[in-house]
Amino acid sequence: MTGPNFAPDASGTLRFSTDDLSEPDGLTIWRELCGRTMMRLDMEPLSEAPFHCEARIRVLPGLAMSSIVTAPNRLTRDRSLIADGNDDLILAVAVAGEAVISQRDQDARLGQGDAVLISSAEPSISVVPSDSHFVSLAIPLTALTRSTRNLEQNMRCRVPQSSLALRLLTSYLLTLDTEHDVMNPEFQHSAINHIYDLVALTLGATRDAAETAKGRGLRAARLRAIKADILDNIGQHDLSADIVAARHGISSSYLRKLFDGDGTTFTDFVLSERLARAYRMLGDPRLLDHMISTIAYEAGFGDLSYFNRAFRRKYGVTPTDIREAARLQR
Repeated sequence: MTGPNFAPDASGTLRFSTDDLSEPDGLTIWRELCGRTMMRLDMEPLSEAPFHCEARIRVLPGLAMSSIVTAPNRLTRDRSLIADGNDDLILAVAVAGEAVISQRDQDARLGQGDAVLISSAEPSISVVPSDSHFVSLAIPLTALTRSTRNLEQNMRCRVPQSSLALRLLTSYLLTLDTEHDVMNPEFQHSAINHIYDLVALTLGATRDAAETAKGRGLRAARLRAIKADILDNIGQHDLSADIVAARHGISSSYLRKLFDGDGTTFTDFVLSERLARAYRMLGDPRLLDHMISTIAYEAGFGDLSYFNRAFRRKYGVTPTDIREAARLQR
């Protein structure tokens, strides 16, 4: 019989999956170790189909982040589990799918992109009727008490996907989930502050917290979302600051200020990422039959001469050199 691996990976993340557990006791082990022990939740499958669940947990100073992809499931934190004395507040976001999260006889019905804030100190029940993906944050009560207005009134109420702060927070968390630099103490400190800022804005920040967030977490989340957008569309030849800014509902001048605050420019970032994509493609043995001009075009370059000059300036070698090295290693 195999069991889950509780050792964190290079990003400091604990990863668990029902795929790591053998039958016939796999589900029992999952519910006890991953559910009740690690996440402090009792899990009950709601489908006759084989149950599948994946969980990733990252614990940082003053903050815990989790991501759960699950088949239909009922997650309960009952009185026996709240006896652990944990009074963190939990912000749960439905990245995909839906759920009904209940606490104090209040039901928050979440659709895709919605969120809700509940307390770990009180019993709760979450019913997930279909395959879904959730990300959640566990934040000390004192941290949110200082930064948000009318915290108690916002508890157990659905935060709609239409909230800009919530969308930026969700995007920030999803991109952060792939970051290995989060183990770096300086990066870690910044990321935690950015998340605190975005959570406060999502729930209703105090005046002072809102001012801080606008110059810190909000800017960081916008820039991170914009960079992710650029990477998703790096092969588009007409990619411009105006086009990207319009997609994010901001002016192109503000977009340029965001990059300036990061010590670069929109143009330099796009060029660097296009060159990096071309470098990877040129060194990929599976793409050796692709002409260099084709790779340059797919990386977003329309001028082959400019591509060759920029490539050599950045890497000190020609695209042909990288291609030949890949052939020799095949």
